[in-house]
Formats: sequence, C-alpha cells, structure tokens
Amino acid sequence: MPIIKAFRAIRPTKDKVAFVSSRSYEEYDPGELNYHLEYNPFSFLHIINPGFKFHKDITGEERFHLVRNRYLEFLEEGTFIKDDHPGFYLYQIGKRGFFSLGLFCAASVADYRENRIKKHEDTLHNREVLFANYLKTVGFNAEPVLITYPQNTTIEKLLSKATEKPPEYDFTTTDKIRHTLWRIDDDPTIKQLTQAFSKIESVYIADGHHRSASSNLLAHELKSENKEHTGEEPYNYFLSYLIPENEIKIYEFNRMVKDLNGLTKEEFLIKLDTCFRIEKKDDGIYKPSKKHHFSMYLDGEFYSLYLRKKVYEFTDPLSALDTQILYKTILEPILGIHNLRDDKRISYGYGKYNLIKMKDAIDRGDFTVGFSLVPITVDEIKAIADADLVMPPKSTYIEPKLRSGLTIYEI
Repeated sequence: MPIIKAFRAIRPTKDKVAFVSSRSYEEYDPGELNYHLEYNPFSFLHIINPGFKFHKDITGEERFHLVRNRYLEFLEEGTFIKDDHPGFYLYQIGKRGFFSLGLFCAASVADYRENRIKKHEDTLHNREVLFANYLKTVGFNAEPVLITYPQNTTIEKLLSKATEKPPEYDFTTTDKIRHTLWRIDDDPTIKQLTQAFSKIESVYIADGHHRSASSNLLAHELKSENKEHTGEEPYNYFLSYLIPENEIKIYEFNRMVKDLNGLTKEEFLIKLDTCFRIEKKDDGIYKPSKKHHFSMYLDGEFYSLYLRKKVYEFTDPLSALDTQILYKTILEPILGIHNLRDDKRISYGYGKYNLIKMKDAIDRGDFTVGFSLVPITVDEIKAIADADLVMPPKSTYIEPKLRSGLTIYEI
C-alpha cells in the first residue's frame, strides 16, 4: 500500500515557466548547452551549471554549494515561488499523438525500502553516495523518479476531473512538445487520491533508480542525525511522477561492438549458429519484429537471428529477456564482453532512427557488428521486479522524459 504525499512545490512563475524548464542537462550537447546558458538567464540549467557564471568548470562539493546559491537566487529574484498549501501537480506531456498524464507527488522512502516501490535495475553505490551528498547540500530535489502503477478507474476519474479546470501552465517547447500542468490543492481530492493509491499493492520504478536509491541513503543518514525524528520530515519522501502503465512508451537500446574478439567473420557466424538460425537479408534495413528474434548488421549486410529454443533454457523472467539472451549467447561467450556497463568495446543507441545510425557507424568503421532488439514490455519489467531480479544495463529507454525545474521538492 504505497503512500503518496502532497507537498508545497517550489516552481516557476507562470510567465517564466517556458524559459525556466529544461531537459535533463545530460541531453544537451556542449554547443546547445552553452547557447541556453548564454541567451536564457531564466533557464534551470543555470542552477545546475553554476560554473558558467564564472567561466569555469566546477566540480564536487564546491559545485554543490554553488548550485544551492543559484537556487536561492532564483527564489530571491522571484523566478521561483513556493505554494502556500500542499498539493499534487497533474502534468500532461503531448507529443505527436503520444500523451502522458501523470502526477507529481512525494513518494515514501519507507515504501522504497520495503519493496512496495519495486525496482528492476541495479545501482552503483558510489553514484548513490555522490547524489545523496548532492541532495544534502543543495536541499532540494528537482529530478522526479518516474513510477508506474496499474490502470485504476478511481484514479483515472479523479485526474480527469482535475483537467476540467484551467491549467496552471500550458506551453509548448521548441521540440514541439506541449506541457500542461494543473494544481490539485483542495483537501477532499488530495484525500481521495491518497486513499486510492494506498489500495494499490505495488508500484514500479520505470526510470530513476539511482535517484530513488540516493534519497533512501540520504533519509537513513539524516534520520541518524536527527534525535527528534518522527518519520514525517521531508527527507522521508522523494519527488516522484506517477503515471499509469499504459501511458509510458518503451524503446529498445541497440548494441554495437568494436570488434569480433579475434574471430574472422566466418568463424563468428559459425559460433552464432549454435544458438541461432541465421538468415541473410537482402532487402535493405532489417528490424526484428518479435521476442527472441534479433537483427544483426555485419560487414555491410543485415542478418536475422532466430533463437534456437531447444538449446537455450528459460529458467526465470530474466533468462527470457532479450537483452539477457543476447548477453548470455553472444556478447559474453563469443565476443568476450563481461561487463556491459564499463567495457569500452560496446556502445548503445536508442531512438526512432537508431537502426540507420547503427548501420552508418559500422559502415564508417567505428564498430564492427551491431544488434537490434524489440522493445521490452511493461509486463516484463514487472516480472523482473516481482522476482527481485535485475535487468542488464541499457535494457530500456522510457518516455516520457520529464523536464527539470517544473516542480521542486525541498528536502
């Protein structure tokens, strides 16, 4: 029974929201990032890139303190305001026929710790510690964890009714995505939503495993420092965006490898034949169409790889996952890639035109072989999480991708 909590958001004023909100800074290339910092003084990017003001790259604790300073400046200058009453924030993202409607709220660290908020990805402890230190220093959380929940008629009706009111924000960004946000701050609706979510057995992290793990780590630390801990302190919760399962979109990550691990093309194909039925495709770009079916590009040609199920055993939900199958049958035993996260010989790509980009990269000689998969499903994510298993890195690319700076949760 997950707990969700209304909160008093720090957020941009209505006239500046389109200028303040930004994509995750990791999505900007250096030129684009510099342009926004140079010509948009209201961008949230100024807060998380405080060194721009001093024409200097700043890292570590010094950067964290400067992030805090920039954040306070946005408050002092009136770019940000703080709502006077706790609320939920209903946020819709619309993009070329794809719409997602979800709820900004504070999710419980206790639910995360007790596995009512379920995970399907592994995390790196050093990254958890780094982000926990960051949160402790800056004192706010602006990057929500994306959490999915099963479709629920009661919740759907409450959220639909909230959209009948005039929105707090309604703007379109230069990537042609429309952003609409409604504030839900009446106590009866807050109570109804809280009760409705409390009746759901489990919810699932779709994106943001390191952010939630870091919030858990910080909560444990601050609890140990607070002799009057009650469990209701802000650090016992973390900023989340709850969205029904049917309103997320999952894309695959392709895999590209720099070499054949000392094998010739013919030797490599012979080894593949053990686990796959191989067919060369002569009709251009070839994309797989079903589970346990892969596309491979090698030496200017596309191949289809059909898993020989009689030689591969499905023992649990992880073993049936295509990214795991590819790892266990090709990447590890044949190509010698044991660490999917850190091995420099492998790279990943995603997106609508990624198969073409993969082909171009291999044709240029940047890589030798590439593999394309079909996207993983929500049901597969849930099965992995329910079994307390962990997916291989780069198994899913999930939308919507949320903008930073729309609603900020103070710790």
